[in-house]
Amino acid sequence: MAHVSDLIATDIGAYLEQHQHKSLLRFLTCGSVDDGKSTLIGRLLYDSKMIFEDQLAALEADSKKVGTQGGDIDFALLVDGLAAEREQGITIDVAYRFFSTDKRKFIVADTPGHEQYTRNMVTGASTADAAVILIDARKGVLTQTRRHSYLVSLLGIRHVVLAINKMDLVDWDKEVFAAILAEYQAFAEQIGIKGFTAIPMSALKGDNITERSDKASWYAGPPLMEWLESVPVEDDLREKPFRMPVQWVNRPNLDFRGFSGFVASGLIAPGDKVRALPSGRESTVARIVTKDGDLPRAVAGQSITLTLTDEIDISRGDVITAAGEPVPVADQFEATIVWFDEEAMLPGRGYLLKLGARTVGVQVTEPKYKVNVNTLEHLAATRLELNEIGICNLSIDAPIAFEAYEDSKDLGGFILIDRLSNRTVGAGMLHFALRRSQNVHWQALDIDKATRASLKGQTPRVVWFTGLSGSGKSTIANLVEKRLHADGRHTYILDGDNVRHGLNKDLGFTEEGRVENIRRVAEVAKLMADAGLIVLVSFISPFRAERRAARELMAPGEFVEVFVDTPIAEAERRDVKGLYKKARAGQLKNFTGVDSPYEAPEHPDIRVDTLAVSPEQAAEEIVAWLERERP
Repeated sequence: MAHVSDLIATDIGAYLEQHQHKSLLRFLTCGSVDDGKSTLIGRLLYDSKMIFEDQLAALEADSKKVGTQGGDIDFALLVDGLAAEREQGITIDVAYRFFSTDKRKFIVADTPGHEQYTRNMVTGASTADAAVILIDARKGVLTQTRRHSYLVSLLGIRHVVLAINKMDLVDWDKEVFAAILAEYQAFAEQIGIKGFTAIPMSALKGDNITERSDKASWYAGPPLMEWLESVPVEDDLREKPFRMPVQWVNRPNLDFRGFSGFVASGLIAPGDKVRALPSGRESTVARIVTKDGDLPRAVAGQSITLTLTDEIDISRGDVITAAGEPVPVADQFEATIVWFDEEAMLPGRGYLLKLGARTVGVQVTEPKYKVNVNTLEHLAATRLELNEIGICNLSIDAPIAFEAYEDSKDLGGFILIDRLSNRTVGAGMLHFALRRSQNVHWQALDIDKATRASLKGQTPRVVWFTGLSGSGKSTIANLVEKRLHADGRHTYILDGDNVRHGLNKDLGFTEEGRVENIRRVAEVAKLMADAGLIVLVSFISPFRAERRAARELMAPGEFVEVFVDTPIAEAERRDVKGLYKKARAGQLKNFTGVDSPYEAPEHPDIRVDTLAVSPEQAAEEIVAWLERERP
């Protein structure tokens, strides 16, 4: 049986020396609900004698109080620590536990089996070297088994155990084990899991956990602990080219400027040539600095600070690489995305992409397809819903240094963040840069925005009118343009209805269509502002995310949000175009305010209360504001 070394009691110094040089294996347990993941980890901790006497006493008391084993020890309670987990008998959050044996140290992540907590499973898997995928022998291979297995494959975990658990509840039937193994084997081959070890076990009873059980005399393989102690821990990162994402520009005083980070791969020494990306500037390593003094060299897995012989511009999120073997730089990619959020991923909507220490704006330009985790069929997709997995094209705001995820988890794995709420809404793996991103470059122009605006004698602005249909946006925008034109200003109106006759005639009124509608209009407005114009944009633009994305396209102070605030009852009473009547009759789907939401601005630059002022008065107020608030 695995146990804590006797050296603890006899020679603590020798024990600590031995412990320091043990290898470390990070692994996770995953699978469907109630397959026994938490129980398995509890059993491993118990059999490894990594539980203190007071913890054991508390476990026995808790097992009688909230356990699921009729008063016997419920090992799952060792890792299910949240009150909601104990009440429901499920795992919700990721629980990390450390234990060790004479041969190796372990960090295990207990991940939840419920589909709604798939994001937590991905979190636990992101740092794992191995995976233990549990299956309840009574239930066989389930959808969540397939989903977790597919994610294990996507995340590049190459060491896998198929733990067919609760064999005691099927009388250790060899045929049950063989049938499950055959079904899983066929699926594993499809998703790229090239090899795995299948173990029949009972986590609750301890069979085939730390020692081989005589209850499965037909099984000749290792127990789980033996497999965990012997599985190779890959250490080939030192053989790869040098890469270090910069986490911090270290400037404690005027005489020192270093670049701190974690060496993702390779090795480095003073005198080596390096290249900073995405800038492409090169220099030579002067020193490798740590808190314990300078190093003659550094290798993958170490946290260091590099100083260079040249003063070149390097910022947090940049990547320092070997000069002769740099990584590519691009701003458009193909990637796999696992969607975590209850609000669907919509193409064209702006998110934040965080890769290492670099955060940039990103749009999913087009989902290519999503994957049915049961059949692995590629399905057409216009969006990704909660827990769906899709292959998508991405366009980011600025070039980044990267590697394909299969070559580097550090430079190829990313998360997606909602711009408004700061929620993590997805995780992804970069495949490759799109060729078109390498063929399209910015053309330098001699005449810029300021020059064009100076010729017109005005400050470029994008005045964005938003509000419900029938609120009076177009009427007020038209009056504002007439007033500005009379004052000699150069203007143009982009009106929602007019634009849909041409530029956006191919778009419908689904959420995806509306997001793309506003994205295109924002890009056109940006070009018009670059021409020195005052652009008046009159669109319902129902979503805050798209209005914020439009603002971020413009220079500071250039975007002016005008909220034409009209209650839905008043807008529906006016119903100039008869649209509300059609929507109420079910003849017009996805109509804002009826069966599609309108997200009112929280902090508009200008708010127009159409119940309090006339369109003419509103126009005068807006023109006066523009004259008063020139940037």
